[in-house]
Amino acid sequence: MTIWFVFNGDADGICAAHQLRLAGAQPARVVTGVKRDVRLLERADAAPGDHIVVADISLDANRDALERLLACGVHVTWFDHHYAGVQPVHENFAAHIETAPSVCSSLLVDHHLGARYRAWAVTAAFGDNLAGVAAAVGRGSGLSAAQLEQLHELGVLMNYNAYGESLADLHVEPAALFARLDGYADPLEFIRAESFVGALRESMARDLAAARGARVLIESARAAAFELPDAPWARRVQGVFANQLAFAQPQRAHALLVHKDDGYVVSVRAPQSRLQGADTLCRAFATGGGRAGAAGINHLPQTAVARFLDAFRSAYDF
Repeated sequence: MTIWFVFNGDADGICAAHQLRLAGAQPARVVTGVKRDVRLLERADAAPGDHIVVADISLDANRDALERLLACGVHVTWFDHHYAGVQPVHENFAAHIETAPSVCSSLLVDHHLGARYRAWAVTAAFGDNLAGVAAAVGRGSGLSAAQLEQLHELGVLMNYNAYGESLADLHVEPAALFARLDGYADPLEFIRAESFVGALRESMARDLAAARGARVLIESARAAAFELPDAPWARRVQGVFANQLAFAQPQRAHALLVHKDDGYVVSVRAPQSRLQGADTLCRAFATGGGRAGAAGINHLPQTAVARFLDAFRSAYDF
């Protein structure tokens, strides 16, 4: 039997997989990628009797691959907080899926493991733009304000590292970062021992400075949309910049459109005061998906931009 780990390359996916590895599930094969690369399960050419652990990718987006694998005798365990659609009922399938806006995949793993590696779940929640939840969970576990600040930065930097059109846009490939975490039961120890944080901190600061020149597409008290150019720095910073916009104006929804070929990559953040609707909005467009508070569209054609902006206004500017 071969154990596979298939997970999103952002903070939540990596921290979820890392917790499970620390708990004893040692993967022989790893499949991951950039944050927007969510149809990962089709790359797992597992054999009958193999076990695949999936973290932080939508079941709905991987339904065909899942049904094929279950039919040929592969066991699948799934941890996720994105829209799933109808979940299959199968003796080889175990699901830990919760789509409430206050959870992330790493918190689901944390619950499953009885909080054995909670600091990693807190790190992931910070990275997944759940700062309030992360801080509350961390304080409840006895973490100090200074420790929470370090975990906050690590989570944000891990998420920043996952954004890009391809692996070439990233500073550290997600599979390599997952390998570097091996053996670290405490993220604070990883921060002290590795140069990862300092290098990414400097890069993110440069990219954010460039993003502050984003072109305004629409702006009101309840909804704002911005545009960034087709450039590696813009692709890297899109998630962090969208989150910064959301926290700076918590009553307002935000959309960030980053040029891509003949269209855009889109990030949507629901108002922090009302974490609803982002996934529904984005799923109305091909390649769209996500969760209620934060979602995106992997490729929005130029011809669909006006329709998207109208839908965005209708969803939030009322």
